[in-house]
Amino acid sequence: MILSGKGWRILLCDLELDCSLRVMDSPRAVPGAGAVDITSPGSLLPPYGVIAGVVLHLFVYFVALLYRSDRKVKKQDAPTPCERCCCKEGQIRNGHVGQRPPSINPERLKDFGEEDYLNGDVKTWEMKIMSRNEDLLRDALDPVTQPNSRSSQPTSNKLIRFEDISAAAFKIQSGVQKTPCMYSRLSKQYGMDIYLKKEFLQYTGSVKERGVLYLLTSLQQEQQKKGVIVASDSNFSMAVAYHASELRIPVFVIMSTSTSLARVKMCREYGALVISYGTTAKDSQIHARRLAQENGYLYLEEEDSAIYLSGLGTMGLEIYEQVPKLDAVIFPAGGHCGLLAGSAAALKHLNPHIAVIGVELESFPVLQQSLKIGHPTEDQACSNHQFYRDVSGPCFGTNSLQLTGKLVDKVVTVREEDILISMLQLLEFERAMVDAEGAIGLAALIAGKLPELKSKRVAITVCSGNLELPLMRQCIDRALTLDSRVCKFSLLLSDCPGAISKLLEILTREEVRMLDIKQEHMFVISDLFTIKVTCIIETRDKIHTAHLRNALLERYPTMMWTER
Repeated sequence: MILSGKGWRILLCDLELDCSLRVMDSPRAVPGAGAVDITSPGSLLPPYGVIAGVVLHLFVYFVALLYRSDRKVKKQDAPTPCERCCCKEGQIRNGHVGQRPPSINPERLKDFGEEDYLNGDVKTWEMKIMSRNEDLLRDALDPVTQPNSRSSQPTSNKLIRFEDISAAAFKIQSGVQKTPCMYSRLSKQYGMDIYLKKEFLQYTGSVKERGVLYLLTSLQQEQQKKGVIVASDSNFSMAVAYHASELRIPVFVIMSTSTSLARVKMCREYGALVISYGTTAKDSQIHARRLAQENGYLYLEEEDSAIYLSGLGTMGLEIYEQVPKLDAVIFPAGGHCGLLAGSAAALKHLNPHIAVIGVELESFPVLQQSLKIGHPTEDQACSNHQFYRDVSGPCFGTNSLQLTGKLVDKVVTVREEDILISMLQLLEFERAMVDAEGAIGLAALIAGKLPELKSKRVAITVCSGNLELPLMRQCIDRALTLDSRVCKFSLLLSDCPGAISKLLEILTREEVRMLDIKQEHMFVISDLFTIKVTCIIETRDKIHTAHLRNALLERYPTMMWTER
């Protein structure tokens, strides 16, 4: 330490006084002694004891100064009692009281290197934030609870941002499949480059896994320990059953007694506790809400919360990454338009020139009606049949509707017949067995609703493949009939030997496959010796069917062809 001028003067005075006293006490200062020889060396220097004492005084003085300065530094670094109290309550503040600490820019992290830590310029503290602050930090999207929410989970009134979708993609990347988006053989048939995003390859066969997984991982740990409960047999419930079990979250699924046994079995195999209650979906929902209130479960229902939409929007990121130079992307819409809204937010941010198109059923135009009036329709028509499970239903809410109205370029409707033919073509050309929600995107091209996409590069989302086998057989049989590849005709033949064989010869020559043949004579209103023969046949395509029909009309002019 460096002494001030006053300190040096005091120290020198003490040294001078001490030296004079010791000289006076020496024998050379005794009266009557001889004169001192000033010429002898060392006569004016103080004794060695005096020098040692001065050095010892200086050492003690410096040690005292160092000790005092060290205590002052420690006192400044120590927290005040107020600060210690605030830390106990979970409120940590830097700077002035009431000031919110500024956020850290991630780009500045590169400015902090190893040299800063070695020089001691960077200080670190290890803190544990508890209670309310932990809740705020866990919810990255800052949800605002809606008073009229259809679910027990908090929802957000603000539109999702691209940053929210990016965060969701990073968080769920290890829990869901990055499904392929492959070039389709259907491209030549429709005159455009078609790429199919095969989301039906997810573990539960549905794109809903993306939103469900991000929703479950965003729950508080306390709620994860209590469990969640759902009340439906939709793809959303299947995804909740699987991912909740994988995250070791207790999950309960309430299904009506009319639910198919295959779906109940599948849900149990995913790890959920399935309870059959009520004859309708509404009875199951009421029972699930009561159980959630009594036991502390979180009642989950598919809706347009920002967290759920961000998870669904991650599919838009993957499509943009997998298919360069896209011109348009086709999504299923309907009342459950969360996938359309979330993916549109991602795609429009990356490239505003990509056309985003939604497709819904002509018999349930829920989204078109809601967009027309500007809010979700109250009297929404929907079907409880399992074929329409995920393509019809009530509109989500304001978030999905606002995103759709702002970002979606076009919404078209298709018929049920178009969906069935789409299911057939996906099975034949892509070996993909999908349901109505997975086939509705291609149905828009089959119906000719998007002629502006000719010679363009188009991605179609095939987002679901959950359909029971009995219903699948029924849909494929109907699709073959609609595509004029399974035909039925009737004609009158004389009841004599060889009449039916001549008919079979014609069918054999035309390379037609006979599926069923029936002859009838009891209820025929004609000649007594006339029979009615009804045949069900299978042809290659529409051209083959037209050629066969003309050949039969030439031989049997009274033939009756059953139109589809």
